[in-house]
Amino acid sequence: MDRTGIAAALTDLLFTPELDLHEAADRHFAPEYRQRTDGSWADRAEFLDHIAHLRTMVAEGSVEVHEELCEGLRYADRHTVRVTKKDGSTVRTEVYVFAEFAPDGRFRRIEEVTLMLEGSDADRNLGSAR
Repeated sequence: MDRTGIAAALTDLLFTPELDLHEAADRHFAPEYRQRTDGSWADRAEFLDHIAHLRTMVAEGSVEVHEELCEGLRYADRHTVRVTKKDGSTVRTEVYVFAEFAPDGRFRRIEEVTLMLEGSDADRNLGSAR
């Protein structure tokens, strides 16, 4: 089973605007995908609506994975997302992830907690997938 990872998923979703959003999501997220970010749950449709909104704001960015662990269908990581917005401002967010893979290697569920390192309160959700 080939598995996705957070860096590949976020790069396709946020930093590869020429890639269709739904194609990017299908590469990395199972149909039943759901996510909890800082206590708020979103289903796949809500998640994709949020990503579509973020794509209108993001000029470029990167993901740096500091630690990553896979065991069976379980996944955990700590990563930092750096985003440069179209207005030129920068957002950096550290994210702690616990996740579950579907049998095909795509994410089925992600639960994450975010820590804003740089940016305004209005930018709080830019560094996460929610």
